[in-house]
Amino acid sequence: MTAPLLRLGAWLACFAASCAKIDALSNSPPSNSSPVPARSGLPIEGELPSFDSASSWLNSPALTEASLHGKVVLVQFWTYSCINWRRTLPYVRAWSKRYASAGLVTVGVHTPEFEFEQELANVRRAVRDADIGFPIAVDSQRAIWNAFGNEYWPALYFVDAQGRIRHRLFGEGEYERSEAILRELLTDAGALGLPPPLADVPASGPELAADWANLRSPETYLGDLDREGASLSLGPKPGRRHWDAEAEPLGLNQWALMGDWTTRGQAAVLERAGGRIVYRFHSRDVHLVMGPAKPGSVTRFRVQLDGLAPGKARGVDIDEGGVGTLSEPRMYQLIRQPRPISDRDFQIEFFDAPVAAYSFTFG
Repeated sequence: MTAPLLRLGAWLACFAASCAKIDALSNSPPSNSSPVPARSGLPIEGELPSFDSASSWLNSPALTEASLHGKVVLVQFWTYSCINWRRTLPYVRAWSKRYASAGLVTVGVHTPEFEFEQELANVRRAVRDADIGFPIAVDSQRAIWNAFGNEYWPALYFVDAQGRIRHRLFGEGEYERSEAILRELLTDAGALGLPPPLADVPASGPELAADWANLRSPETYLGDLDREGASLSLGPKPGRRHWDAEAEPLGLNQWALMGDWTTRGQAAVLERAGGRIVYRFHSRDVHLVMGPAKPGSVTRFRVQLDGLAPGKARGVDIDEGGVGTLSEPRMYQLIRQPRPISDRDFQIEFFDAPVAAYSFTFG
């Protein structure tokens, strides 16, 4: 039986940089002509919503209206498996350190996309692994998200010392202008002797900016939820197991599950060892959000490019032979290939089960 091919219809969940947009919340026009409109429910020239509905705080006691009084506040919505957020983190981390003494308070609001991101232990581990030192409001029930009328990961909100939202940014990019806005708000609040703007922010691994010129494969969901941005299966029926034979040759941005898989909501779950996922892609980087479906277990896997070990094209989470292990649910960087970039066949094979695979992202 021919393996089912699943075509990409991905649009956005983690928001692409080509759609990044800053709006001054006034009568001035947006900074660029992004095709994506700002959500009409966003508070226009409104006050900073309260963080009182956060279920937990990391790196800080709970931040209240009183504790933020007179402070310039930078709020970022994020979810730890999102590659678009991860590539903005070096800048937000650097700004939080550079301008804290001038009165800037940076708040990361962790609002989960996937179910496993609702677990506090997973968020705590992600904060530690990503070296995040600024306050984190855990928003697992999306209460703060809804108060802001937010729709995107990542999203930045710039708040002046009077507690008014003055600017917003969805997605990646616009880093120089973002820093300029922060400096303007700090100066207006009376900050003196600001350090010079950042000349460069070093980044590596998943935090390195995407190779946009060669990025031709969009985010792809592997589960069966019918939601905006999801890639839905044209073959397997939700909740049923399938054993599929060798796939036909894949076209660009086609993929297939091969083995004993069950589609369950947000994930495709491998029920028996030996299953594979194949994907024909065009990008420098390949990431896969995945993890052991059984908590506490460790799963071995192997990645191949065009049927061979990736060698120097390996990502940070595998060796040159393509071998890696899953020990927790998160985004794994599997491929970072050198130029020239061309259409390639990716394959990941799992030697243990069960495994939950959620989404591919590229860079």
